[in-house]
Amino acid sequence: MAAPLVSLQRCCTRAALLLVARRPCSSSPVAPPPPYRRLLLYLTQRFYDIEMLFSWTSSLRNRRLRKRNAYFGYTLRFYGPNVAAAYYILSLKGGFRYAGQTEWFRTDQRGNFSWDFINHKDSPLEEVDMSHTDINYTGLGNLEGQRSLRSLSLRGCTEVDDWFLSRLHVFQDSLEELDISHCPGITTGGLVALRNLKGLRRLDVSSLSRISTPGLVIILLEEMLPHCQITATGYDHSLAQEEEEGREQMEGQR
Repeated sequence: MAAPLVSLQRCCTRAALLLVARRPCSSSPVAPPPPYRRLLLYLTQRFYDIEMLFSWTSSLRNRRLRKRNAYFGYTLRFYGPNVAAAYYILSLKGGFRYAGQTEWFRTDQRGNFSWDFINHKDSPLEEVDMSHTDINYTGLGNLEGQRSLRSLSLRGCTEVDDWFLSRLHVFQDSLEELDISHCPGITTGGLVALRNLKGLRRLDVSSLSRISTPGLVIILLEEMLPHCQITATGYDHSLAQEEEEGREQMEGQR
């Protein structure tokens, strides 16, 4: 009888321990950290992974830009500079018009385009619209052979910077209209390079985020390009007052 009694006692002891373990703690439970702290903790734990992800993303984007702005030497060799430039423009979802024609060649919403432009290999490009495309300093080399280029729009191009503007001198004998508005990479130093475009008649420098004194910049541009109509909108402070102060300073120096 002793063995069954011992077994019964052990079963009762285990049952009691289980009841105690399941009983809720008398002390108040610890509140979980707020969401932003949990996010910071997660980011701290994954910092190196996130850094690697950003590095990989940046590398992938730079590779894509290099590929999209590569020199179209093969097309140039077989079809000539006009078709090569046209193909480059359409590959970046830009648009253009041949000299002496009214029709514009552009891509549709899916990036498709008509290949009829190949039939005009002897016609130079007169107007080019690269607004909101990924054109950069390297890709501009695909357009350098267009010495009849009269109008160039680079509105909202994030890769257009001071180095890009310094290369526009190749169009100094033909370019009459230039739109570089809403380009975040352009500074005052880059605008100085436009002094080579003596034939420029219209220039849009609106909403350049890195221009801190637009009024003085306009005066500088007017001095460099006296025959050019300059458009500069999208700036918060008074351009008229700033221009007047700038002219007074320049007259005082004279």
